[in-house]
Order: sequence, then structure tokens, then C-alpha cells
Amino acid sequence: MHFYDSYNILSKLTPAKVWNSIGVLNSYYQSKHLGRFVNPALPLSMAFEPTTSCNLRCPECPSGLRSFTRPTGMLDVDFFKEKILEVKSHLAYLTFYFQGEPYLHPGFLDMVSHAAKNKIYTVTSTNAHYLDVEKAEATVKSGLDRLIISIDGTTQDTYEQYRVGGQLEKVLEGTRNMVHWKRKIKSKTPHLIFQFLVVAPNEHQIEEARLLAREIGVDEIQFKTAQVYDYENGSELIPQNQQYSRYIQGENGKYKLKNELHNQCWKMWQSCVVTWDGKVVPCCFDKDAKYVMGDWNKQSFGEIWQSEGYEKFRRSILTSRASIDICKNCSEGLNVSLSDG
Repeated sequence: MHFYDSYNILSKLTPAKVWNSIGVLNSYYQSKHLGRFVNPALPLSMAFEPTTSCNLRCPECPSGLRSFTRPTGMLDVDFFKEKILEVKSHLAYLTFYFQGEPYLHPGFLDMVSHAAKNKIYTVTSTNAHYLDVEKAEATVKSGLDRLIISIDGTTQDTYEQYRVGGQLEKVLEGTRNMVHWKRKIKSKTPHLIFQFLVVAPNEHQIEEARLLAREIGVDEIQFKTAQVYDYENGSELIPQNQQYSRYIQGENGKYKLKNELHNQCWKMWQSCVVTWDGKVVPCCFDKDAKYVMGDWNKQSFGEIWQSEGYEKFRRSILTSRASIDICKNCSEGLNVSLSDG
């Protein structure tokens, strides 16, 4: 992480946020190490889902596959603004992403500006097909702190094998527009990250991706391992380079997750995800919102966060995490991202 980006995150902290963070850490430590379960203080980070819609059809994504069993739609801007005021005293980090392409939401940058004005560090992830000159200017001026741009290939034929329906040139053009506007108005934000999801079709282009990132002028490139839903019998997406794979082949020929599912999860104490329609779910691996902890339309966030259902879920993480289906493909505890600054 670059110095300014680190400084920028720290600059959002207040005494109240720091005190709350201590409470979160204390509750996690006691629950994990001392065997004395303690429900956490309020979360340090949240993810809001702007929309479930997407312009691409990526093969391991519910948005791309149009395979949701839950309702689909777009986040209500007024709902978002109201809820941010409810949690701004303890919230330090806000991700505008769960499923879908955020820039398809017409009020997306308005929501970013609202969070930024309330001194919350903001980040989103995009396929960059909508970053024309006007949108890039608006993004820089919105106060967005970090922008993750999915690239996943340095040539069109490689890129489109995962980003089905996408145009690499649109991604590069959008990124150049972002770099241009940052330089033009002398803005240090957003911190621009190329995210290269390493799969078998593109693993030979890792070095080319590093060179491309330097040439265009992004701040950082990250190489991320890919989640594969049905990995046990192998997949054409699993790379040969084990450094960039979440999975390893056993002696019986079956694939398994590299990291062991220890009965612990920091995410359950410090973060959560809010779907477009206001449901609170435990984490980003619950893509179809199977484990709804509460409905923010009907309850306060504090009621949801400290609810009996949430406590039961956290306790199950500490006793039998391997029995929870959304945990079985989790990368928590696995070094899944390698960065070049």
C-alpha cells in the first residue's frame, strides 16, 4: 500500500472510531483465544451493494451468470444516505461493491460523495467499461478514495475468456481517463489499482500486466486468486502456478482449498455486507444472501449486529466453521493477493 493511501485511511479515524476498534479487537481476542464469547463492538467496515446488474457474463459470478435466487435490483439512494448517518460514528471503511457493476447505478457517485463528506474511506471495484471522460472526471471529484479496476488479461483474446462480453480497450481507455483527471486536477485520490484475477488462460501474461500498469500510470497492481465454485474435480480456470491458486490437488486427484478452515474469522467481528434491498449478511462469500442476519428496513443496525441470530452464527464459526457452506470456499487466512506498488 502506498504511503498516501495508508495516510488517507488513517486520516478518517476519530477518537470514537479508535475506541470502537479497540472494543472490536478485544471482543475478537476473547472469543478466539480465551474461549469466552463476546459479541463485538460495532463494525469497522461495511460493503453496500449498489446493484446486482452487470454488463458482463463472467463464468464464476452470479451477476454474470444471471443465477441469483434472491431478488435483484438497485440500492435506494435515500436509504443509503439515511443509514450512513446511523453508522458514521464507528464506520471507517466502506466498500461500494458486492455483486454487479457499481457504475450501472445512476446515483452511484452521489452516494460516494455522501460517504466521503462523512469522513468514511470509500472504495469500489469496476470493470471500467463506463469510465468515459465525463465519468472519470466525476469520479475523481466525488471523493472516492480507492478504485479497483479488473483487467484479467493484456490482450483481447485472453481478457474475454474470463470477462465474457468485455472489451479490453474500453478498460484501458477508462483507466487512462482516470489517470488523466487525477493529474489534471492534482488529486491523489482515488488510489488506482489494477486487479488481475489469475486464471489458467491468463497466467502467462502476469509480467505483461505489470508492464502495462507502469505504462498507463496506475498506482498499484494486485494479482488475485480466483474462486471456483466446483473445484473438487478440477477446472479449466485453475492456474498451473500454485502461487496464484486457492486450490491444490491431493493424492486422490481431487482438488481442495489450500488453507485449512480454522474455527475463527475476523470478518465476523469487524465487517458485514448490505444487499441492495437492505438485508444484512455476514460477508462477501454469501453471494446469494442465504444467511440474512436482519433487515435494515425494519430494525436498527445495532439491533441486527447484536441479535441472537448473529450471535448464533458467530458461535458456529468458533465451533464448526467447516460445516457452513459459504465458508468452504473462503480465502480467509490464505495469502491470496500479491501487489506491486
